[in-house]
Amino acid sequence: MAVLSIGVLLWVVVHLIPTIQQPLKKSLVDKLGATGYRGAFSLAILAALLMIVMGWRSTPEQYLYILPQWARLAGFGLMIVSFVLLGAAHYPTAIKRYIRHPMLMGVFLWAVSHLLTNGTGRALVLFGGLGLWALIEMPLINRREGDYVKPEAPGAKKELMGIIISAVIFVVMLTLHPYFAGVSPLPR
Repeated sequence: MAVLSIGVLLWVVVHLIPTIQQPLKKSLVDKLGATGYRGAFSLAILAALLMIVMGWRSTPEQYLYILPQWARLAGFGLMIVSFVLLGAAHYPTAIKRYIRHPMLMGVFLWAVSHLLTNGTGRALVLFGGLGLWALIEMPLINRREGDYVKPEAPGAKKELMGIIISAVIFVVMLTLHPYFAGVSPLPR
């Protein structure tokens, strides 16, 4: 569990640096250059992901809670919404007129979904940790960036294309989930 916890902590700390430690980020950019900073940031996130995967696989499942069957279906529904939000962060969409941080909100819903379907201690560390990070990150970014200027909504064609791409990625992840997570996410 220690490797998993350190991986989640590393993920959170590295992501919080640009949000709450602008002087540290500036110092690192000055020393490493913009490309060097992005490279170091990427390597730190890759290290965090590797620790999370290794920590997850090496931590035995110890159930802390078991939710009723409806929670699994609710979790599946939240994942659909999560993928639409994660996709919305990458293309022009009307969603951004209502949700300032679709990526972080998508991560939060992803975390809640997994906590509804997986009551183990390692799930609480991973999904609880990343969900809490996403919730904390949103108001911190808002404070750093100031008032939100809502973007213009794209046409229906672009909106539909983005949702279709998100749906395709969702189906691909459903198909691959048993291979990287060891369990099918499909409701029984």
